[in-house]
Amino acid sequence: MVCLDETNRQLIEKRSIPPKPGNPERENYEYRRCSVADLFVAFEPLACKKVVKLTDTRTAVDFAHFLRELIEVHYSHCEKIVLVMDNLNIHSIASLYKVFDPDTARHIARRLEIHYTPIHASWLNMAEIEIGILSRRCLSQSLSFFEL
Repeated sequence: MVCLDETNRQLIEKRSIPPKPGNPERENYEYRRCSVADLFVAFEPLACKKVVKLTDTRTAVDFAHFLRELIEVHYSHCEKIVLVMDNLNIHSIASLYKVFDPDTARHIARRLEIHYTPIHASWLNMAEIEIGILSRRCLSQSLSFFEL
């Protein structure tokens, strides 16, 4: 059983005041909003295993590629994955057929047994609880933008 959810975080560029000789660096309260990072989170509660994927967007295409990664990389040894997720519009088998050829989409879909949380009860999804833990432990920090 794997629970799936997603969230996003704003990426900002902090602006600091260059230090004068002998003075410590100071932080200014100004920042520049750079972009948003989307996080897809899959959590397997019985194994306490977490898979997190960062994407630039949260679309049906991103969702389909994340499902394929789960099937082919992280759970390639499993015949079937019981997938628990909320009713977000991109959370459907149709997303697979939108992105992949019919044979690939069917291959991925056959490996999934999907269970949707009741409407207005997505807190039953343990991936959402894991996102809350991630948020408190590390994502509550400001995420600085670094250009590579």
